[in-house]
Amino acid sequence: MRHRSRSVGALSLLVPLIVAASAPGITSAATPAPGATITATVTGLRSAKGQVLACLTTREDLFPECDHDPDARKLTVPASKQVMLNFGLVPDGHYAISLVHDENSNGKLDKRMMIPREGYGFSRDARVVMGPPSFASAAFAVHGTSLPLTIRMRYLF
Repeated sequence: MRHRSRSVGALSLLVPLIVAASAPGITSAATPAPGATITATVTGLRSAKGQVLACLTTREDLFPECDHDPDARKLTVPASKQVMLNFGLVPDGHYAISLVHDENSNGKLDKRMMIPREGYGFSRDARVVMGPPSFASAAFAVHGTSLPLTIRMRYLF
């Protein structure tokens, strides 16, 4: 019986600690900063046909096509004169955004002989020279402040 009362006594000391730690409004010193809300205004769409495919990633190795990044934030929104994207709250870090104006709504960037036939865009208006830009040229830092971006859609044809 004594053994049992010690267990219960120890448990009764732990319960207030567990409850206090899980109570709303109480944070631990180890809790990371919440990050920031990332929004982007897409300009320069040549038509309101189809949809805009957007991807926000931290993975340099999977940029700009982040289909295989399970942590990427992907959005699909109807195309219009001006498109607003809201990626929500993201943790602090370095991110890059890639966009496709999927005019025929087939879910991908159409190409002919490796040349894009639909619109594309990148954060920081990263330049395209003989292929997509590097992650470093499109990357931006998030450090606890909401970050509104503007991304211009480009077309080759």
